[in-house]
Amino acid sequence: MPYIEIKHVTKKFKEDTVLYDINISMERGKVYGFAGNNGSGKTVLMKCICGFLPVTEGSIRVNGKVVGKEVDFPESLGVIIETPGFLTNLTGVRNLEILAGLRGIIARKDIENAIRKAGLDPALKKSVSKYSLGMRQRLGIAQAIMEDPEFLILDEPFNGLDKHGVADIRSLLLDLKKQGKTIILASHNSEDIRILCDKVYEMDGGRMREL
Repeated sequence: MPYIEIKHVTKKFKEDTVLYDINISMERGKVYGFAGNNGSGKTVLMKCICGFLPVTEGSIRVNGKVVGKEVDFPESLGVIIETPGFLTNLTGVRNLEILAGLRGIIARKDIENAIRKAGLDPALKKSVSKYSLGMRQRLGIAQAIMEDPEFLILDEPFNGLDKHGVADIRSLLLDLKKQGKTIILASHNSEDIRILCDKVYEMDGGRMREL
């Protein structure tokens, strides 16, 4: 059975159709790239896979369970979609502690380890309001990986990163792939897609084709 199975998915907002009959199967432990311009439907599809948006027609099954029916959200999921939102008056560690407390399955050391993997210093005392865009992006990646999920959905994870940051996060994602994680990645950068992805799909006007 595929780890992710998207069957005949159409998404409409009132009369506006933004996804047209999407069909994809994805295996566990591989990286899948979504390419396409802004407005092509990538982010909407990712939100549907996450369970953030209901599909209008069709179904999305993750690890054997239909999203929105058998589960509200896929199990063991880490996600970045659009700009990560944080409480800007608090430190990065404190933000992640608050988020981790919602489920209570990881300890402070796990949070600090995720922050290090994303290229930040967990001892940093300054508030998120003083972070650069790249630092906020790294903190968002730390949030996505801190509970060691089996499945990651990353929408433009390299936004705001300089070339060293891009190299760091590429290396992190390749390491996660070696660990058997399943990753869906959207990027405007064709080199990111080429280096990281086992299979690439292009979206255009809400329609998808394999490259």
